[in-house]
Amino acid sequence: MPATKPKASTQNTAKMSPRVWFYSILLTLQYGAQPLISKRFTKRQVIVTSSVLTCEIAKVACALILMAKDGSLKKLAKEWTLMGSLTASGLPAAIYALQNSLLQISYRNLDSLTFSMLNQTKIFFTALFTYIILRQRQSIQQIGALFLLIMAAILLSIGEGSSKGSSSGDPEQILFYGIVPVLVASVLSGLASALCQWASQVKKRSSYLMTVEMSIVGSLCLLASTSKSPDGEAIRRHGFFYGWTPLTLIPVVANSLGGILVGLVTSLAGGVRKGFVIVSALLVTAMLQFLFEGKPPSVYCLVALPLVISSISIYQKYPYQVKKKEA
Repeated sequence: MPATKPKASTQNTAKMSPRVWFYSILLTLQYGAQPLISKRFTKRQVIVTSSVLTCEIAKVACALILMAKDGSLKKLAKEWTLMGSLTASGLPAAIYALQNSLLQISYRNLDSLTFSMLNQTKIFFTALFTYIILRQRQSIQQIGALFLLIMAAILLSIGEGSSKGSSSGDPEQILFYGIVPVLVASVLSGLASALCQWASQVKKRSSYLMTVEMSIVGSLCLLASTSKSPDGEAIRRHGFFYGWTPLTLIPVVANSLGGILVGLVTSLAGGVRKGFVIVSALLVTAMLQFLFEGKPPSVYCLVALPLVISSISIYQKYPYQVKKKEA
């Protein structure tokens, strides 16, 4: 019946197309390799804000080139509206900016292990908001797969954080300036991811256009913060490109391409599957560290590997089946 078609558009298909698998694998490799690339080609003197802003500019340039290639750039002048942009991209961008601020506050008041473990709850909140906003349901098996994925992410976080010292301080400060901010940031991350998926799948907004809009909004927020931030003071004192070399562009360009891939994966596969990609990328990082730095993967990483593989397999194999009464 025709009435069932709109609902089908908001529910991800049972199996991803080869193109989506290709984008997902590329994003997994990029996200996994990014820490090593940044460490190797970015000097410690480089100001973080200058690197982030340059990355956003590169992201906008790449997205505009891709829009020109697929012909959507020509339609932009006729179809683009400020209200549509603010609704589809402005709100998620503002939420992500607030989320990043909360994560910075939390990171300074929690040890790395606790922070990483609590930060993994964003996978759950992404699934929750995807259901609330898009009515995209999960089967019992898929819910089990999500819990397996969260367990794997926690194990990987333990392996990463076990070598780092734990912070100790006032319990109230840890609660209100550490635990609460990271949990609120996880909620906001899930909400923003679901809103991006809603804009791309329901409103049919181009992922490239959303990348451009969100990069511009995020850059404006970052520029506004430089008036009082330590990075802003460092830029005014030493210059925008302080500590840069030609090789610094390698991690910047890689990160910008990753941002475009995030938009494509979220648009075509959904925010929940993007969570699978990000956790899988942690395994890629561990493998690359072993290959290029001689650092063997931890026991936690080896235990997490079958959990990630099992969770991906279960999530793909047992999608939610729409019943006739619901249709």
